[in-house]
Amino acid sequence: MKKLLPLAAIVMTMTACNTRVNPFLTEWDTPYGIPPFEQIQPSDYIPAIRAGIAEQNAEIDAITANPDTPTFENTIVPLELSGRTLAKVTGVFYNVTETDRTDALGAVEEEAIPLMSEHENNIAFNKALYNRVAAVYKADQGGLTREQQMVLKKHFEAFEREGIGLPEEQQARLRQINADIAAKTQKIGNNILAESNDFKDRFGFSVAAYPDKMTTTEDRELRRQYNEAYTARGHRGNEYDNRQLLLEVLGLRAEKARILGYPNAAAWLLADKMAGDPGTVDDFLAGIMKAAVAKARVELADMQAVMDRDVKAGKLPAGSKIEPWDWWYYAEKVRKEKYDLDETLTKPYFQIDSVVNGVFTNAHILYGVNFERLEGVPVYNPEVRTYKVTAEDGSLLGIFTTDYKPRSSKRGGAWMNNVREQYVDAQGNEVRPIIVNVCNFSDDYLTIDEVETAFHEFGHALHGLLTQCRYPSVSGTNVTRDFVEMFSQFDENWAFLPEMLARYARNAQGEPIPEALVKKIVQARKFNQGFMTTELCAASILDMRWHELETTEGVDIDAFEKQVAEEIGLIPEITFRYRSTYFNHIFSSGYAAGYYGYLWSEVLDKDAFSVFTASPKGPYDLELAKKFKQTFLEKGGSEEPMTLYRSFTGREPDSAPMLRARGLL
Repeated sequence: MKKLLPLAAIVMTMTACNTRVNPFLTEWDTPYGIPPFEQIQPSDYIPAIRAGIAEQNAEIDAITANPDTPTFENTIVPLELSGRTLAKVTGVFYNVTETDRTDALGAVEEEAIPLMSEHENNIAFNKALYNRVAAVYKADQGGLTREQQMVLKKHFEAFEREGIGLPEEQQARLRQINADIAAKTQKIGNNILAESNDFKDRFGFSVAAYPDKMTTTEDRELRRQYNEAYTARGHRGNEYDNRQLLLEVLGLRAEKARILGYPNAAAWLLADKMAGDPGTVDDFLAGIMKAAVAKARVELADMQAVMDRDVKAGKLPAGSKIEPWDWWYYAEKVRKEKYDLDETLTKPYFQIDSVVNGVFTNAHILYGVNFERLEGVPVYNPEVRTYKVTAEDGSLLGIFTTDYKPRSSKRGGAWMNNVREQYVDAQGNEVRPIIVNVCNFSDDYLTIDEVETAFHEFGHALHGLLTQCRYPSVSGTNVTRDFVEMFSQFDENWAFLPEMLARYARNAQGEPIPEALVKKIVQARKFNQGFMTTELCAASILDMRWHELETTEGVDIDAFEKQVAEEIGLIPEITFRYRSTYFNHIFSSGYAAGYYGYLWSEVLDKDAFSVFTASPKGPYDLELAKKFKQTFLEKGGSEEPMTLYRSFTGREPDSAPMLRARGLL
């Protein structure tokens, strides 16, 4: 058995052979511990990952070798604090490979994924470590804080969920399945990025600009071409075709679930979520889908009436009907007619800097958070901006960075990442987080949807920045997948409040957005929600149907999608928000059998917001904001989600506010 060197020895060996020290294996002499991106080379990652793995293995060996009776302090605490070097490396690596990917980083990733998968498997199937964790879990927990109980529960259940109690033969198969899933999902994500870049090469605009182009392009044939190319990503029979890969991933997930004693992947994946089981999710989505499609049919009739006028005017052939590539275009025409709202008039007031100012201003008013732009600090790309975030008393809350522009090295969509988690170290020092918001805004002037996205992602950032936990596994956004989106969506509620728009929506001359335009935006907020809800709900159901399969043998992806669409009553003018071959959320981003979480969380966020709107002080009731911060944003995963929710509202969640907000009630 090869003896692993401790980290200090590795650093000394490297230094002896090479005067350059791997930046991951030394303390960072940078402001606030921001990674020294300019010093990091692709060749640094693998040695640092190996060193981090060796360090954590040694730390875990020390835990299991401890002859004392297992306790929270001698088992769970060192387990929580283990792997800090590895976390340091991966916090940078996973962020950069998603946002500033190069061929060199891609090659590193090919080597890193198997290393990380093997290491994670070794921890998950470490019987000696599990025995100590189980001993603490089964002992009297009366002396533990609630946060400590939740941390302990999380570790114990993680071992149980991954099959620690299974025979060695089944554990060996699970190890291989985990490794295969990790490699294949990474490949799927890389293929989606490549296909999205190819789309831009063909048409001259990024996939992020697709909705805007489909809204403004008058040439119907061109819109059809855009739509056909957009929906064919990962499905073109080329080297980036995802069809076989995703079937293999689904098959592996189903096999893993069977080994673990579940009928399908959805049942296993949902067992530790708020919803708990597939039946609950299916019933939840079915109710929303029915109402959404009914609303979408009304919207379709309105659009067809406008199209019929174009036919009558000779602009279109007789008998023309709304197709999927017509929806955005004619929806905008209807919106202009019904609400006299033209986004070419709103965009000048939503310049990126103005919107960021609004995001920050809202957080300052509600939670007393302050932001200071940091110049001259390390960044991984010149487009990144960095801010110091402080509390009312001047204490550091964390470092926040924004990366808003699309580029070929960045995957599509919008997300929040932690470069560094918040926790309290072994010496009792509080480590504050480094958070990044990533978006793909196609222009310096944002659409209404993009403004909402900016507030959404910053809601995640607030969850990460305001956390006041002790242990990294429950700090910030480390909550169940169907709870985490509550906080991002909750922040959206303030984006278009008239009093907030008055504070940040200003044009290049500094003039505030006109009151008449504000009224139009507010009135139009429920517009096209039949379409928006239908495509979102349909994608959520597609996700569930895939993961409810017991086998993928003989499954044809196109036929499967068509069958699901027919079963749920999806009208042909609307498709799934994401077709399977580019459904990055569920095949490469951790939302497998979890995409429903956006709608599930929306019930919570709209209901919680209704508490604010019902207040005599209105939505800027600062006492309520303080309670929301202390109840949710500071707690992270240190308490059960529904316990936190009831403690804030004093009751069970009510779905009516969400349905009303979407115009479905």
